[in-house]
Amino acid sequence: MKTRLRFALALAALFTLLAGCTTVQPWERATLADATMRPDRDPLHNAMFEHIYFSCEAATGGRGVGGSGCGCN
Repeated sequence: MKTRLRFALALAALFTLLAGCTTVQPWERATLADATMRPDRDPLHNAMFEHIYFSCEAATGGRGVGGSGCGCN
């Protein structure tokens, strides 16, 4: 019973690891390069996210800028 459980868990782990391994074919690259696949395609969502990020971090600028709102840097 214990051996079967270990085997089943190992098999599930193997399938989980292999599920993310895919190769993008040349004809699929145009689909992945489409504007709908970009995470920053919605300007309203970006503005709302930046506002929430600014409110949580209490920092100006934020993204890619060193330092925080405390004036340390």
